[in-house]
Amino acid sequence: MAHTCPVCGFPSLEEPPRSRSGGGSFEICPSCGFQFGVTDDDSGIGYEAWRRLWLEGGMRWASKAAPPPAGWDATAQLRKAGGKPSLRRRPGPRRRR
Repeated sequence: MAHTCPVCGFPSLEEPPRSRSGGGSFEICPSCGFQFGVTDDDSGIGYEAWRRLWLEGGMRWASKAAPPPAGWDATAQLRKAGGKPSLRRRPGPRRRR
């Protein structure tokens, strides 16, 4: 049974990201590079923060060992999972001219 990455929506993780008792699987998502139980528990980086880093980095395939599936589309993957593939900038103070 495949599992979905809660960070980027990759639909083919081999294990659930977290066990029923709450522990991380230690699996690394090949799409975004998030390692469950390490990136979050040990490094303190949550799903939303990692997603933002992945988006800012161009949503590149993270795995060096496994190539992306044929036709892989990070934007479509994220949208299908309910994520927003664009970075929305918050309006800042207006500059006077």
